[in-house]
Amino acid sequence: MTKTAACACGQLTVTVEGAPVRLSMCHCFECQRRTGSVFGVQARYLAERVKAAGEAAVYERGTDEGNRIRFSFCPTCATTLHWTIDAQPELVVVAVGAFADPDFGAPTVSVYEDR
Repeated sequence: MTKTAACACGQLTVTVEGAPVRLSMCHCFECQRRTGSVFGVQARYLAERVKAAGEAAVYERGTDEGNRIRFSFCPTCATTLHWTIDAQPELVVVAVGAFADPDFGAPTVSVYEDR
């Protein structure tokens, strides 16, 4: 099974192979700021099953746990499409909404719900 996620203008894409390792929603303040919503929904895939295409800009920041996280976003439309976390270098995280697939599936993990 192959799925493709894209930014709003279509310039930046990510194609994934197979099912995600984890499908989760995060309510942390940084995800709230990144999405403009009260949570973000993301799918984690093994890096070898992810292929990015197009030009990406990168924003890097620290996490609550002290890790570094690197967000790849489209320099044209500013959609955050995928990211990596130093603590899990074998994974690439993709914003689920960018798949624009109503049958994608529901998150099975929810974190930072108290925020």
